[in-house]
Amino acid sequence: MNQPASAYFIEDRHDPNETHTLSVLVQNEPGVLARVIGLFSGRGYNIESLTVSETESQKHLSRITIVTTGTPMVIEQIKHQLDRMIPVYRVVDMTQTKRSIERELAMVKVRGQGEHRVEALRLADAFRARVIDATTESFVFEITGNTDKINQYIDLMRPLGLVEVSRTGVAAIGRGPEGM
Repeated sequence: MNQPASAYFIEDRHDPNETHTLSVLVQNEPGVLARVIGLFSGRGYNIESLTVSETESQKHLSRITIVTTGTPMVIEQIKHQLDRMIPVYRVVDMTQTKRSIERELAMVKVRGQGEHRVEALRLADAFRARVIDATTESFVFEITGNTDKINQYIDLMRPLGLVEVSRTGVAAIGRGPEGM
């Protein structure tokens, strides 16, 4: 079915979604995190991962690391809106700098007996995961790495008796001697 003619040229755009890691330096005060999260929820933006911690206690600064997905235009909107918030000192798109290190920590509980138990230990060794708790029926592994590595590890543990997973979310820092 043809659309009605228009006097205005409207470009039909289908920009692909991209995943970006944003590092946001903020004043560590009550309500700041709620305002940042409110910006996302109020506009329908999704947060894939969220990590927050005080990084400079003398200056009362915290770093919020947000992994979000959107078109390039949406990502730019998010960055500009974050930049305009009062307690925000700096917003850095770690994905665009291409000079960042991203890591996530996960604790993975696996229940198993016999060969499944042995295979879980083999996989843990291959992924450099550490055993942090062990009983005769289960293990809890600690694994650190990028999100893809952790997802792959979890997928391989499913058929071996995966019970539950607890993840920290992504933490990111820029390479080199300069700070944020």
